[in-house]
Amino acid sequence: MTNAKPPQFSVSDRIQEALAVTLRGCEELIPQEDWLKKLARSEATRTPLRIKLGLDPTAPDIHIGHTVVLNKLRQLQDLGHTVIFLIGDFTTLIGDPSGRNNTRPPLTREQIEINAETYYRQASMVLDPSRTEIRYNSEWGDTLGSRGMIELASRYTVARMMERNDFHDRFHAGTPISVHEFLYPLMQGYDSVALRSDLELGGTDQKFNLLMGRHLQAEYGQEPQCILTMPLLEGLDGIEKMSKSKGNYIGISEDANTMFAKVLSISDVLMWRWYTLLSFKSEADIAALKADVLAGRNPKEVKVALAKEITTRFHSSAAADAAEQDFINRSKGGVPDEIAEVRLPLDEGGVALGIGALLKATGLAASSGEGNRLIDGGGVRLDSGVVSDKGLKLGAGTYVLQVGKRKFARVTLS
Repeated sequence: MTNAKPPQFSVSDRIQEALAVTLRGCEELIPQEDWLKKLARSEATRTPLRIKLGLDPTAPDIHIGHTVVLNKLRQLQDLGHTVIFLIGDFTTLIGDPSGRNNTRPPLTREQIEINAETYYRQASMVLDPSRTEIRYNSEWGDTLGSRGMIELASRYTVARMMERNDFHDRFHAGTPISVHEFLYPLMQGYDSVALRSDLELGGTDQKFNLLMGRHLQAEYGQEPQCILTMPLLEGLDGIEKMSKSKGNYIGISEDANTMFAKVLSISDVLMWRWYTLLSFKSEADIAALKADVLAGRNPKEVKVALAKEITTRFHSSAAADAAEQDFINRSKGGVPDEIAEVRLPLDEGGVALGIGALLKATGLAASSGEGNRLIDGGGVRLDSGVVSDKGLKLGAGTYVLQVGKRKFARVTLS
C-alpha cells in the first residue's frame, strides 16, 4: 500500500472515510495524495468521480475471484461515485499478453459476443445498476483508424514497453513477441482517455496497463487517473490464484448448495483473507469475529456466516438457509431434499444389476472399476448403509445411492 506525504489541504471526516474504504484490502493506490484531491473536489462540487473497470470477455462466466474488484467498485458506488463497466470487445480481439510467456491467440468476434452476453448480468449481482455506466471499447477502437493508431503508438517508446516484465522475460528467453501485443496496453490506456476516468481498478497483474492509462491521459492533456490494484484471490486450495483451469474456483452462477459447501471447504487461515476481500462486513466487525475465535469460538461458525453472506449475495437469504441445512444433512449422512432421479430397466427376466455397473449408469462413478474402488474405500452407501460387497446385485425397487458426502442419486430399477 502506498505511503503518501500528508496532504497540503483540508481533509474532512467524510474524505478520510472514503480513503479508508478505498484502501481496504488493496495492494496499491497510486498516487494517494492525488486521490485525496479528487475526493475533495468531488465533495466540494458534488460531482461523482468516474471509476473505470475494464474486463475482456475471454470466457462466458466469472468466478468470485473476479468479484474482489467488483466489491471495491460497489463500495465506491455506495459513496456516491459512478462506475464505468467497460467491456473490452475491441481489446479482446488483440489478446491481453499480461502474465503470459507466449502469444495469446485472439478470440473471434463471435466468441467475444457470446461471452459478453453474460458479463454484465453477472456483474450486476454485485454492482448497483443505477450507478453503473456500461461501455464497449469498440466505440472508439473501431473508429480510431490506422492514422489514429499510428498517432497513439507515437505516445510511448519501445524501451518503456520492454520494461514490462512479461515482454522483458520473453525477449531475453528468445520467445516470440508479436507487434500487435504492444497495442494492447496502448489501447487499454487509451480507454481511460476516451472515458476521462478518475480512477481505474485492476488486479496486480494489470499494473503496467493501468499506469499506461495514466501516462496517456497526461499526453492528451487530461488530468491523470489514479490507479488502484487489488490482490488476486487465492482459490479453494489456498495456494494458487482462483482459476477455472485449476479447478479451485467458485462460479457466481453455481447453485446455492455447491457455493455454500465450497466456501466451507476453505481453510481457517484463508477464511480471514476472504472476509477482507469478499465480505461487505466492516473491518471493525471482522476484527470482532477474529477476537471471538481467539477467545474460543469455533471458527466453523464464522466460516458458515461467510458462506451464507456470499451465497445470499448471488442467490437469496432463503437459498443460503436451505444450503446450510443441505450441508448439515449431508454431514450427518442424511439425504438432501433434491437429488437426481434415475430410472433404469432391468434385463429381460428381471436379472439383478451389479453395484459397480449401477454406479456407472447413474454417473456416480466414471466406470464400474472406479465404482469398485470407491466401495473398497468405504465411500459408497446404499439406503444409508455402507456397501462393502463389490458383488452386490440389486433387483427391482427404488434405492438411494450415495458416493462420498455430496453425490446422491435415487435409482428406480424395473
